[in-house]
Amino acid sequence: MQTVAPERRKASRPRADALRNRERIVTAAREMFVELGPDVPLDEIARRAGVGNATVYRNFPDRDALVREVVCSVMDRTARAAEDALAETGDAFEALERFVHTAADERISALCPMFAGTFDEHHPDLEAVRTRVERLVQEIMDRAKAAGQLRSDVGFGDLMLVAAQLSRPPAGAACLSADRFVHRHLQLFLDGLRAPAHSPLPGTPVTLEDLRRA
Repeated sequence: MQTVAPERRKASRPRADALRNRERIVTAAREMFVELGPDVPLDEIARRAGVGNATVYRNFPDRDALVREVVCSVMDRTARAAEDALAETGDAFEALERFVHTAADERISALCPMFAGTFDEHHPDLEAVRTRVERLVQEIMDRAKAAGQLRSDVGFGDLMLVAAQLSRPPAGAACLSADRFVHRHLQLFLDGLRAPAHSPLPGTPVTLEDLRRA
């Protein structure tokens, strides 16, 4: 008697509507974290996303999982902006400028308070996308320096720290009203990075290691 091997079940793929719901949740969470801070109730995020509470918890079992997804998604878009800048074959400093302005629009710095508390900032997903961003930004800076357009006494940390500070209004009342000043002030900062430098900088360039120890 010949036996018939059981048919293998294909791994189920998320339905299109489930993927859309997940994206809506992440988008709503990002908006509300920027506007109101990291402690916004998950029920309010569900309401903004237009989904039920159960849908939020089905996708993200706890707040940390949602926070991690938001941070990773923002950093992934920042990495893609850096890749676009590196793909440009024109002026190296203009590519750097476009990256900084695009990264500021992602408001990644407004998510910094969420790294406090129980959030695992060393989660493998976060470490991977962080390493990708760091490598790409350093490559953009190295190219501008090699072209003689970026002052040599500026480090990775100088660029990212100041860009973060300038694009991070405090969460809460009227935080979004300052948005109209962000790109103006970023351009003032970027103009100060151009070579040749008009004055020496005190101290030493801020490195990636300096940021991690801060």
